Amino acid sequence: MATFKEISAADVKTSKSALNQLVDMIQEDVSGSATRRAYQVFVTGSGATSVTASLFQTVYDQDYTLQTANPMFDMTVGLWYSGSTVQNIKTGEDAAGKLLFPSSSMQMREKIDIYRQHAAKLLGDADQAFYSPFQVSTDPTTTTSDRINEALFLNVKRLFARDKIKRETFAMRFYTTGVLDGAPAANKSTEETQLSHTVTGSNLFKTSPSGSAIFTDVGAASSKRTTFGGEVGEIVDASNTSRKVGLIFYDAGTAVLDLSKIMWGSQHVSGAISSVVGNPGGAAYSILATNETVIGASQGSSTINTSYGSNASARFIPDLLTSGSVDDIVDHVAACRFSSGSNTAVTFQNITNINSTLLFCRATADEFNYSSNPTYVDSDGRIIVVDEGQEDTQRAFSFVTTVGMYDANDNLLAVAKMSRPIEKNDEKDLTVRVRLDF
Repeated sequence: MATFKEISAADVKTSKSALNQLVDMIQEDVSGSATRRAYQVFVTGSGATSVTASLFQTVYDQDYTLQTANPMFDMTVGLWYSGSTVQNIKTGEDAAGKLLFPSSSMQMREKIDIYRQHAAKLLGDADQAFYSPFQVSTDPTTTTSDRINEALFLNVKRLFARDKIKRETFAMRFYTTGVLDGAPAANKSTEETQLSHTVTGSNLFKTSPSGSAIFTDVGAASSKRTTFGGEVGEIVDASNTSRKVGLIFYDAGTAVLDLSKIMWGSQHVSGAISSVVGNPGGAAYSILATNETVIGASQGSSTINTSYGSNASARFIPDLLTSGSVDDIVDHVAACRFSSGSNTAVTFQNITNINSTLLFCRATADEFNYSSNPTYVDSDGRIIVVDEGQEDTQRAFSFVTTVGMYDANDNLLAVAKMSRPIEKNDEKDLTVRVRLDF
């Protein structure tokens, strides 16, 4: 049988280390329809005018129908219930306190709930708002301009975030300007043109060709803050680091971005979005389809019937955020604002904490020189020697190949294998260091 020796407390040491891994997510994974999964579990309306939409979408590192596909992060949007986007469109409250919204809006209560769920998880209070620069609502320095009323949430999966995201390693490429959807008008600024010119086509799902910006958490190491959801840093515009555009919660692996700061919210938008309003039937505009409506659409001097939700002066904020479903908004952000290609869309380094127990298994000169293998001796109980005739003079020795760890009841708990057999005889001490990582 095997030889046992008790390991003393002095021979057990513990240590902690960290492993960093670079994560690089490319644009095509974010923008591609095959790598972005919409769950479509939310249903609003009824009959022919019902709409099915998701509450979030998951981005995969390859076609999500493949068994080898790994989910990288979830993407969704949320609205602060006291922000202007919500307050300007709500029609009131019912007797139970439920917010009421017009039929031209979509999933407004759900967008508010998404914001509240993230606030509860990250701030510890569903009724608090996110601020960038980071503040809490009770802080006397809070200002309305710093409050994130329209939020884009990126929740990195545990497989990629691991124990946490490393500070000052997060960066995201994002296109702040959507496709300009009409010819510029004379003697007008770009913004005036976007709000008033004649629309020549849809720009809602056209990939942004320019206006890219890099948003990063550079400088977060010099201003460490901790909140209910763990360590938090500020996301800034890389070209102007004094401009704060969002927050990153390192332990949770969540980025909260202010849509009004990372995109040109007042830019004109046109295209088909989901709607519970019925199909007008005789509309000539080809982009209009069953259970869909057109925002900001006109053709020549003819504008789509406003009773079906069209809005010739629609903007990304607030019109798209209130009229579009979560799927409509996420589809636009993922497919257009992250663009399409092989460039990096999101990158960061993660941290994996490794807790180690070091066990020093010591064998003195007189220990473990004999083998329990039955082939070690002959039928007379004498050691089988290497050279014949040395039975009475050959000293016992062994080759150590395995160390087993047992509990107090002699139950085998772990086995450590040597990279090669190690000779043990009565002229040498041997110490085997066993490392258990968890």
